[in-house]
Order: sequence, then C-alpha cells, then structure tokens
Amino acid sequence: MMIKDLGLKVEEVWKGLRPMTKDMLVGALKASTIQPNKEPQQKFAYDTHADWELSRLLSAIDEHSKSQKSGKSKSTLGELNRLAETCASVLEAQSGAAEVFVQLATRALERNDFDKLDHLGDRLASQFSAGEIAEVIRQTEVPHIRAIAFETLAMLPVQHVAILLDDPLYTDIAVFALEQMAFEFESEEARDMLDYFEQTGPFSEPAN
Repeated sequence: MMIKDLGLKVEEVWKGLRPMTKDMLVGALKASTIQPNKEPQQKFAYDTHADWELSRLLSAIDEHSKSQKSGKSKSTLGELNRLAETCASVLEAQSGAAEVFVQLATRALERNDFDKLDHLGDRLASQFSAGEIAEVIRQTEVPHIRAIAFETLAMLPVQHVAILLDDPLYTDIAVFALEQMAFEFESEEARDMLDYFEQTGPFSEPAN
C-alpha cells in the first residue's frame, strides 16, 4: 500500500503516527486480508494516544474519500476503504473514549449500517464507564446515538449512575437515566436515589 497515493492529508497524518501505531495498523491490515470478517487481535501496546492517532487518521481518510471519490481509481478507493475499516475495527475493539464512540456511531449511521450500530451499542455496555457513556450523550445531538447511550446508562447499577449526580456536566443526564430506571424499569433503588437527591442536592453516599 502506497500511502502517498491516498491523499495529501492522509499522508500527512500517517507520517505523524508513532512507529508502534504504524506497526499495529500494518499488522491489522495483514490480518484483515487473511481473515476479513474477524476483529483484529491486539498484539501491540495500546494507549489513549493511539486512540487519538487512529481517530485522526480515520477522519482524514473519510474526509478525503468524500471529497475526492469521483477522481479516484477503484484500486485507490479500495485501499482507502480498507485502511479506514481497519482503523475503525481497531478503535471499536480497543477504545473506551466517548469521542471515538460518537465518531464510529456517526459513520455507521451515515452508511445506514444498523447492524454495526447495534454492535457498537453492545460495546458501549461492555467497555465504557458510566462517565464515558454520559460524555457520549453530552458530545452528540444525534437522536439515535443519544438514545443508545441513555438506554445503556439506564442498564447500569444505580450506584454507578448516581455518582454522576455530583458532576455538574452530567447531573441532568444522571437524573434522566435514574428516572428511566425508576419509572420504565420500576427500580425502587433508583426511586430512592432520586428522592435522596431531591432532598439533599449533590450526591453523597447516605450513612448506613
């Protein structure tokens, strides 16, 4: 794969990747060629900086693909798509960041890939903390993504959501999720927590 053929912005972002991130992507690309329907198996160190690098590269590829689609050969478009899907697969498997989830979910919606969106929703429940799920809600205005995040938040233990009541960024989100627990899922614990919050203000653990 010749990165320079994939667009100036993509080449620029690629050059800025750390060697470990490039190695990870090359390994994932090779694995996807052999087993195209399987998620990449992580064999390299992964950190929050890798999140940022892959997210930035994916954005550059998507932007370039949209703006230059009519002028690209089929082989170049295929390489762009393969690199984009590899970035997305690694991010999906490894990331627990709200902004990455929003990026991947938005891509799925743009492609009307609702199976992928359902799979991302499952990942949200298994990989993300209550705070990151609330951050997903805070970062997007897309109704479908917000609905998935609120539904996931409402499925967490009450205490995990109640902790968010103390954070001004997430208070309204936590109240909404607790109300959903209390009235849609008939959780007595959620009702008690809402009553306690209404009486005392920001959450602190009641004494036993």
